[in-house]
Amino acid sequence: MKEQKTFGLILKGAAMGIAEIIPGVSGGTIAFITGIYEQLLASIKAIGPELFKGFKDEGIKGAWEAINGKFLLFLGIGMVAGIVIGVFVITYLLETYPPVIWAFFCGIILASVVYIAKQCTSWGIVQIVALILGSAVAYYLTMAIPSEGSSSYLYVFICGVIAISALILPGISGSFILLLMGMYTYIVQDTLKVALTTFAMDKIITMGVFALGCLTGLATISRVLSWTFHNYKNTTLAVLAGFMLGSLNKIWPWRKATEWLRDSSGSIILDDDGVTPKKILTEINISPSAYSLEFQINNYLIVAILSFILGIAIVFIMDRNNQSSKS
Repeated sequence: MKEQKTFGLILKGAAMGIAEIIPGVSGGTIAFITGIYEQLLASIKAIGPELFKGFKDEGIKGAWEAINGKFLLFLGIGMVAGIVIGVFVITYLLETYPPVIWAFFCGIILASVVYIAKQCTSWGIVQIVALILGSAVAYYLTMAIPSEGSSSYLYVFICGVIAISALILPGISGSFILLLMGMYTYIVQDTLKVALTTFAMDKIITMGVFALGCLTGLATISRVLSWTFHNYKNTTLAVLAGFMLGSLNKIWPWRKATEWLRDSSGSIILDDDGVTPKKILTEINISPSAYSLEFQINNYLIVAILSFILGIAIVFIMDRNNQSSKS
């Protein structure tokens, strides 16, 4: 693998990692628009019978080649770096300039819908229905009320299985699924962030259980998607485009919280600062002007529009680069 290609793969992995930290943005979306989606599915799918067959025939070298080891290694390095950046940098930007960052991701996802739709070689009634159903499912998920979650290892494992499956599906964010399951704050802030800063053993064990669930989910969903891509590619693409279209509701830049996590007495649970609510459960979309009136702060409308355009431009630049590399 050439150095330039390797660095590019690390960057793609970093973008996927950052995306997975943000509720409403999917790492699968990034994989799709960077042209590595089907290769990623094939590599993950190979972690199973193909891996053991390769090891039996040619030892470690055969197993490594069976799963496209270099591809997964450098993509994984990038994803780990992206997750770390996302935990510390992107979460700060979301807290400080939320409309600008959300507008950027709105642009990325909207352009990605167009990009994926273009990959369909034909649009018939089946594909149109699949697009509508995918949009409806994703929209419903964005409106669902999060559960309270649990710190039990079994629940953490199940969350890993489901969240990583969402990573593979463009438009369905793994972190958003964690939010719906009531585990986003617990996994990302209370566990991952603490594990990275203090190396607390209980947090490391929890992340290990979550990682085991992720591996289990990857082994399952990758096979399902590989089969649907092979047998019903256009319909699968239509469903994925629908997922992304429906998910736009979740990342509208100007939002107002309507419900927060509460304790048994009904009081809002506050963060460590004693002022900020621990977790927002539900939000509604509002206009930029209503946002300014509600919070008495800048709505960043002009900057958000420019950020939105930048997000769209990035997708089409990536698309153009992919087309150039193929020719």
